Amino acid sequence: MPTVEELKALAIEEIDKRKEEIIGHAKHILNNPEVGFTEFKTSKYVSEIFSKLGIEHDANLALTGLKGNIDCGGGEGPNVSVIGELDSLRIFEHPIHDLTTGAAHACGHHCQIGSMIGSMIGLIVPEVKNNLSGSIIPIAVPAEEFIDVEQRMLLREEGKIEFMGGKQEFIKLGVFDDVDMAMMCHTSATDTTFGVGGTSNAHIVKYVEFTGQAAHAGGSPHMGINALNAAMIALTGINANRETFLDTDTVRVHGILTRGGQAVSSIPSQVTLEWRVRSGSNEAVVANSKKVDRCFQAGAMAVGAKVSVTNIPGYMPRLDNTQLQELFLQNAGNLTTKDDIDIIDNSHNGGGSTDMGDLSQIMPTLHPYVGGGDGVGHSETYLIHDYEKAVIQPAKAMACVVIDLLSNNAAKAKEIKEKHNYNMTASQYLDFQRSVAEVIEYAPEG
Repeated sequence: MPTVEELKALAIEEIDKRKEEIIGHAKHILNNPEVGFTEFKTSKYVSEIFSKLGIEHDANLALTGLKGNIDCGGGEGPNVSVIGELDSLRIFEHPIHDLTTGAAHACGHHCQIGSMIGSMIGLIVPEVKNNLSGSIIPIAVPAEEFIDVEQRMLLREEGKIEFMGGKQEFIKLGVFDDVDMAMMCHTSATDTTFGVGGTSNAHIVKYVEFTGQAAHAGGSPHMGINALNAAMIALTGINANRETFLDTDTVRVHGILTRGGQAVSSIPSQVTLEWRVRSGSNEAVVANSKKVDRCFQAGAMAVGAKVSVTNIPGYMPRLDNTQLQELFLQNAGNLTTKDDIDIIDNSHNGGGSTDMGDLSQIMPTLHPYVGGGDGVGHSETYLIHDYEKAVIQPAKAMACVVIDLLSNNAAKAKEIKEKHNYNMTASQYLDFQRSVAEVIEYAPEG
């Protein structure tokens, strides 16, 4: 029987042998970007790759998601998932964007799919797979980027989804019910190859509609009710509350105006905003969300407008399992030098949000970062310049972690599963998220 290190060497050798193919998959997805819940071409492409690799899988989960299954040859054991995200952002200024939709991979999700596929290529080597226990579950998830709220609300109204983030909807659908632990790697614009540690913000998403009364802006403005003024007053109220946000909660409150009126000569009667409240804990984000709701109501009250605030369950803080982090660091150390790895304190909050945080509430997860990117994430400047760092190295590292977990009768995976501090069950998670979903309305009397 080969040793664990020999199994890892076999997996790495296969990934190296096919690295141009693996990078090619990532670049194909880069050049065919699609936003969340519309990743039909990307989903079909990944499905075809799974089929060529002999990976049985289900497709069309939450519209575009996929879930594979690889039974190992060593008998029963825990099920370990390697995840990639299918979707892109929408940035028309990005040098590689869809000319019609503006979709662009300005967050590196194409590399996640590449590294997930790469790790599978290493793990399905017969001598590797047959000496592991349990199952390996590759998953391609839609809609991590929480954008296009109006369109997703329509999908919800049509009964096609309930939750507007991919992993949220997967949890609701039970896709993760047979998964015992999960991992994925996210690209970043750092000089190092790997970064491990840190946490992220919870967030609540808001769709806000102010309704006023249209009137001629020059001839009869007194007959109108200016919904845009209501929105501006609300934003001033939010800014006045910023001094009440605790630094320790890493609060971020931000958004965009999606509709500001019909014509400059008409008092704006319909104004809509897509807004977001982020904080470092579930409790803090709920409290800060209420402050923001109060400001939106105050804006409407000030000018006699109506307002409707639709609160949409966002993401939860990311809580990586420390044993999985240790395994990843050990394997990363075998792939590069100590100086090429950033170790971040798990209390450090980067300010952003990810639905990998939702998954981390209900199971052991791992979400390290990898280098290879240039520019500012979520902007037109973000591009991958080093695909070895962004795709191949994480593919090797994750394959090696899976081998550590599922070798020797999956002893390490069983230990992590037993010792992990579970914050919630899937049912408790869904109950909490549904409690966040509400519509708050204000209308003047009379």
